[in-house]
Amino acid sequence: MREYLDFALNVARDNGASYADIRVIETRDELVLARNGMGKIDEDRSLGFGIRVIVDGAWGFASSGDLNRGEVERIAKMACRIARASASMKKEPVSLAPEPEYQDKWFSHYLIDPFEVSLDEKLGLLLSIDEILRKDPRIKVAESEMGFEQEHQYFASSEGSYIEQKTIQSGIGYTVTAVDNGDVQNRSFPTSFGRQNMQCGYELVRTTPLLENAERVREEAIGLLSAKQCPSGKMDLILEGSQLALQIHESLGHPSELDRVIGMESNYAGTSFITTEKYQNYKYGSPIVNIVADGTLPGGLATVGYDDDGVRSQRWFLVKDGITWGYLTNRELAGVIGEPASRGCNRAERWYSLPMIRMTNISLSPGDWDFNDLIADTKDGIYMETNKSWSIDQRRLNFQFGCEVGWLIKNGKITEMVKNPTYQGITPEFWSNCDAICNDRNWVLWGVNNCGKGQPVQTAQMSHGAAPARFRKVTVGVTK
Repeated sequence: MREYLDFALNVARDNGASYADIRVIETRDELVLARNGMGKIDEDRSLGFGIRVIVDGAWGFASSGDLNRGEVERIAKMACRIARASASMKKEPVSLAPEPEYQDKWFSHYLIDPFEVSLDEKLGLLLSIDEILRKDPRIKVAESEMGFEQEHQYFASSEGSYIEQKTIQSGIGYTVTAVDNGDVQNRSFPTSFGRQNMQCGYELVRTTPLLENAERVREEAIGLLSAKQCPSGKMDLILEGSQLALQIHESLGHPSELDRVIGMESNYAGTSFITTEKYQNYKYGSPIVNIVADGTLPGGLATVGYDDDGVRSQRWFLVKDGITWGYLTNRELAGVIGEPASRGCNRAERWYSLPMIRMTNISLSPGDWDFNDLIADTKDGIYMETNKSWSIDQRRLNFQFGCEVGWLIKNGKITEMVKNPTYQGITPEFWSNCDAICNDRNWVLWGVNNCGKGQPVQTAQMSHGAAPARFRKVTVGVTK
């Protein structure tokens, strides 16, 4: 492999590149599905490379799925031609923050290789879950899935870095749809929109209580059909961890992406309210709100040794004691906010994608509360679980989220289930009203495997850790 990497860099230099890098990536994907008693298996493999160059102060990029010496030469020359053409339109030359050269290998940790586990075991488990979920005729759709991904990447740059990385990810989850008297309700486990994902092996599947929760999930979906509608008004709101993870993702993760902040990435889902004059001086939330970006977090979907700039992963605050404290940066843009080096947030979806700033793992630090004590301390409130819908404006300020289920709290006790709950707010006001966060015993790392950004769109994966938290006097209501 080293000869392809060296050859590509030499061709790029000979064609005028002041900087060049190449990523060779081999991926393997497996998706196992069950739906209403029927099973399905999808498998995919991919191998290709992408070459990125700077010529005359501008970027060029080209890629191919045919890894041979002649194709490497052709693609390297094409990337240089594209960069030279782009240079004619540049406003100012690309300048990269310095980064040491690395010669390293980094592999993620797992206990059980998911690709070595038989398909009979995988599909048999999903069909067993499916059988429990469909034991009531009001359950019209039962869907369960598990997915696995392996990525093997080789990176080399003209600055001397040679890095090999290999990651394995696993995911599992299910959803039921209950229908009766013109109403439709969903319940999911462990989270909605497919599955819970982590950077680990098949041990995730074997340690998640899937069969143990199937009956409860089915009965809650059925119970929602006859439950009261969520009341409307101002209430104290407690969010379950997976919903809070999405809140972090949408109201802090995306607005912390520096390319979005400065307007380079605005066509797809807008810009950011956390503009650069707010750097380390803007009140984002209450003093107990500490949110950390961490590319080294065990189990995180964005955990790698190095990003696609060849920058070593690191950990830093995005919000510290309620104050905005950092951004997600790459080598090209770190200097915009006066930082001497990148935070290591440049990633591409696959070998055919151009790297851009993407979220790393972003987590809300745990507090001191036990969950039961938090419920007992809440006099008039609602506890919402599991995301159902989301909407947020182009600057990530005004938002509305819907959840699968709500539980009313009266005088410190959960009293009844309500359906179609939503809550809305303005991001800094919402986080400023956070007055309690549960402790590390309630903290869970939730995986997001469908984050879209860019044109053409790229999908990225990351994780958000959170424990349930309380927000005072939030506008809640009902939606269908």
